[in-house]
Amino acid sequence: MEYSPPPLFKQGPSALARLIFFVVLALALLISDARFKTLEIVRGVLGAGLYPLQRAALVPRDLFMGAADLAVTSATLRAENTKLRERNLQLSQQANQSALLGAENAHLRSLLQLSQRATIQSIPAEIQYDTSDPFTQKVVIGRGSQQGIQNGSPVVNEDGVIGQITRVFPLQAEVTLLTDKDQAVPVQIVRTGLRSVIYGTPKGDSLDLRFVPISADVQTGDELVTSGLDGVYPPGLPVAKVVRVDKQADTAFARVVCVPVAPVRGARQLLVLHYQNDVPPRPEEAESAADSAKAAKAKKPAADKAGAKGADKAAEKGSEKTADKPASKPTEKPAAKPAGKEPAHSTRPTAPAAPVKPATPAAGQGANP
Repeated sequence: MEYSPPPLFKQGPSALARLIFFVVLALALLISDARFKTLEIVRGVLGAGLYPLQRAALVPRDLFMGAADLAVTSATLRAENTKLRERNLQLSQQANQSALLGAENAHLRSLLQLSQRATIQSIPAEIQYDTSDPFTQKVVIGRGSQQGIQNGSPVVNEDGVIGQITRVFPLQAEVTLLTDKDQAVPVQIVRTGLRSVIYGTPKGDSLDLRFVPISADVQTGDELVTSGLDGVYPPGLPVAKVVRVDKQADTAFARVVCVPVAPVRGARQLLVLHYQNDVPPRPEEAESAADSAKAAKAKKPAADKAGAKGADKAAEKGSEKTADKPASKPTEKPAAKPAGKEPAHSTRPTAPAAPVKPATPAAGQGANP
């Protein structure tokens, strides 16, 4: 008769041994999967098999979220539609006013005989990547010299100035952003018309309006636009807004801190402007160029006259020498040594006997005393 315990009371390995075994197995599976990706296939098969169950379990949540999104989206779309309609009305009114102002401006310029402002051409571009130098504020766009990009062209977006083209390649171009420490833009305050120059800062998070006297009327919130006096940026482009004005008694200039109007680092699509300013050169440069041209013209005739005088003097001296030489040689030699008394053993060549012909009467007188 067998006295084995019933199956309900059979224990097998102890609980501690099972715990140690499963812990070691879990660690081995984790290490093998992390190092050698041994369970990648198993995970993919299990994920594909359980995906329908997951989607079925998430159906109630998706229905609730979809209904909520639909309600929020419809309300948001209604609000945005209302704002866009109001904005459209404002823009249409501004367009009508700008057309009227443009016609009036053209009439006044023709009346005052002023030249028309040059038209501005734009080329759309997109930022590809930032430059590798972390200490500069520069980006690279996907347009180059083959697309008509020129060095020094201003770069803007729908909000305002972004930067300037500083290097051009055949298919790409480098843009120095407005907040770069080496970038400067001539600006003026819209409210007062005060002109100055705005610079970037080393940190690249703000702008510094320099050369502003303490007595100048500058307030927080003033808008700055391009003045157009440099001939690079068209006038009237939004640049920055004043956020802080520090006036100290021991300095001659106020410290004016500004922030860019356009999102310099957040912009993706840009416009490269091709602006040609037909401004005549400065009077000093024109006068200096005219003076140098006159001096060159004055020096050229003087040099020609001096050369002609030198040539005439050289010709006169040469003619005098050539005139003296044939007259002295034939008269002196026959008088010193007559032809009849010259010894026969002399080594002098007989060729000079020909010019002695004019002196033959003197030789005859010597032969017939």
